[in-house]
Amino acid sequence: MTDPVTQPDNTPPSPPGMPGPEARQWALFVHLSALLGFIFPFGNLVGPLIIWQLKKDMDPFIDDQGKEALNFQITVALLMLVCLLLALVLIGLLLMWVVGVGALVLTIIAAIKANEGQAYRYPFCWRLIK
Repeated sequence: MTDPVTQPDNTPPSPPGMPGPEARQWALFVHLSALLGFIFPFGNLVGPLIIWQLKKDMDPFIDDQGKEALNFQITVALLMLVCLLLALVLIGLLLMWVVGVGALVLTIIAAIKANEGQAYRYPFCWRLIK
């Protein structure tokens, strides 16, 4: 016999309006998958895109955070391309570090917020995917 207050797996139910633990975990993964960009080129776009496409129908929270992560990573990729062009006049090398560190910090903040069940909105983000 199960306790009516808890779910069968002994985890308490989520408060109304808050995403469940599995949705929060996938939202965390969609943000953190952008770190693949540090391993191979454009991994920051491929990681969130794959997870978002596979899990977007599972929960509206995953769909929302997947779009947000992908939009931010598109913005970062475009900024890095601009920095690459500016590297010809040397300022781009410094700007690449600034964009890279900023993207890393904001990605980690977004992952933490998503894991807490809060919809995170990146600052300085060009939202192409609605």
